[in-house]
Amino acid sequence: MDLLNKIDSPADLRALQRTELKPLADELRAFVLDSVSKTGGHLSSNLGTVELTIALHYVFNTPEDRIVWDVGHQTYPHKILTGRRDRMGTLRQLNGISGFPRRDESTYDTFGTAHSSTSISAALGMALAAKTKGEQRHAIAVIGDGAMTAGMVFEAMNNAGVYEDINLLVILNDNDMSISPPVGALNRYLARLMSGKFYAAAKNVGKSVLPAPMLELARRFEEHAKGMIVPATMFEEFGFNYVGPIDGHDLESLIPTLQNLRNLKGPQFLHVVTKKGQGYKPAEADPVLYHGPGKFNPAEGIKPATASKVTYTQVFGDWLCDQAAADKRLIGITPAMREGSGMVQFEQRFPDRYYDVGIAEQHAVTFAAGLACEGLKPVVAIYSTFLQRGYDQLIHDVALQNLDVTFALDRAGLVGADGATHAGNYDLAYLRCIPNMVVMAASDEQECRQMLSTAFQYNGPAAVRYPRGAGVGAAVDTSLDVLPLGKGAVVQTGKGIAILAFGTMLAPSIAAGKELGATVANMRFIKPLDIELVKELAHSHDALVTVEEGCLMGGAGAAVAEALAEAGIVKPLLNLGLPDKFIDHGDAAQLLAMCGLDAAGIAASISKRFGKGEPRLVVNNN
Repeated sequence: MDLLNKIDSPADLRALQRTELKPLADELRAFVLDSVSKTGGHLSSNLGTVELTIALHYVFNTPEDRIVWDVGHQTYPHKILTGRRDRMGTLRQLNGISGFPRRDESTYDTFGTAHSSTSISAALGMALAAKTKGEQRHAIAVIGDGAMTAGMVFEAMNNAGVYEDINLLVILNDNDMSISPPVGALNRYLARLMSGKFYAAAKNVGKSVLPAPMLELARRFEEHAKGMIVPATMFEEFGFNYVGPIDGHDLESLIPTLQNLRNLKGPQFLHVVTKKGQGYKPAEADPVLYHGPGKFNPAEGIKPATASKVTYTQVFGDWLCDQAAADKRLIGITPAMREGSGMVQFEQRFPDRYYDVGIAEQHAVTFAAGLACEGLKPVVAIYSTFLQRGYDQLIHDVALQNLDVTFALDRAGLVGADGATHAGNYDLAYLRCIPNMVVMAASDEQECRQMLSTAFQYNGPAAVRYPRGAGVGAAVDTSLDVLPLGKGAVVQTGKGIAILAFGTMLAPSIAAGKELGATVANMRFIKPLDIELVKELAHSHDALVTVEEGCLMGGAGAAVAEALAEAGIVKPLLNLGLPDKFIDHGDAAQLLAMCGLDAAGIAASISKRFGKGEPRLVVNNN
């Protein structure tokens, strides 16, 4: 690591000789592999961006020039080269550095990202801000081919293409398409030629001196010459000067091309082809397996997982296949999260009923609405945090028309290492305010399966939320039984205080209830809320406590408060849930404890509010 240990900022990188960059890339790739193997995190994508990261910081004057990394899970090399090498051992841990770009972490992280397809919009804003302020700096958006499927990308490109005097460069990091023959010496030469000042000047001179027929002939020749080897037409129709594709691991191609593009005005589009997992054979062979591994031994690679508790994602995947076998109307939809949402088996067994629509959550929701209009029963498997991106479609296209669409919301609540960007803290609040919606929260694996069946059989829009990872270890049967709509159940009888637990908070609430001698109810439904059970518990107890793994504002506890007010019942009420702030990355159990949502925290909050004696009406300062 002789070279890498000298790099504490991109200025140190730019002081190196060009001949030192390839050895630096080898050291950087080895460091990424070693570091991620010890902490866990995203690996394949980061191994694929080593040379591109070096080239960008070598050519551009960062942080004065702004780099916006789309999604941002490929920024570990960027973090290492921008002064965070010594902190990589804290990656994605409590009080450590994030696995994504964060503006409050470094001046080199110019825009916070973790959801996809935002980079071009942000970079365009930065480029136009520079123009408005009279500053000569560049804005570079680095976006993957997967993120290019989102409509927001094309909205941004459509907007950007009309500005001919901005310093905007979009880099398509294509790490999935096959590397075709044009990626080689001939195409490297053409890319450098097309990005050079001579080529740009020649085009402008041609416009001014050639007769119209000759100019049209030259234009057609140029388009056909480029079109024979590159898919340039679409991007150039948006007003971008397209260059590439070039080998994203070839510094001798990347650096001069970027240098040439740096000297051109107007929207530029560079297409680079990289390989996920580059330089580590196991990751090259299986980039999906090595996309986000835990800790492992690089010399041995990732070993097959030993048997453990079934995860909620597996529960969903098994249910989906069983329900599809029982009902041919079921259609499975995912926005580019086949593995993450547990749909691999479903795709294999029911390929004609499986649709991966790409990173296009808005389209996924309205596509499901269209299927429902024709009598089919779509199931949209989507992370809670990503459904936020399709919220208007959920309201306007599904709920307003009361269409029969089931939403399986994975990663609800805190998600741990991925942090605030991926936490599903808001679905209870943003779903329960929508007319026609049914909203359920699973307390264990078996209940999750029952809720999925309930949502599927319900003739209208319904959502089931469940957390990342395993549950309490409840046995899961193979039935497709449903739950009574809108009905909770008392699972532990006590006196004085009744704890109304929603979803994952049932287990810690039972533990806290045993300590306090309290009644505990598994509420199950956030909407329709079991109002009769709420009234019954209010009349038979001195105080009520609601507990949820979601935001307090507008959440399940707020629903209980509204129900009590509507019924004219005045009763001491304590709402426990996630605080009104974004919760950072760290171990999920540790984060819940910090929020007071483990058994000890729930018991402590109840004791603090009501004391050891008879509950009394006091102001809730929590």
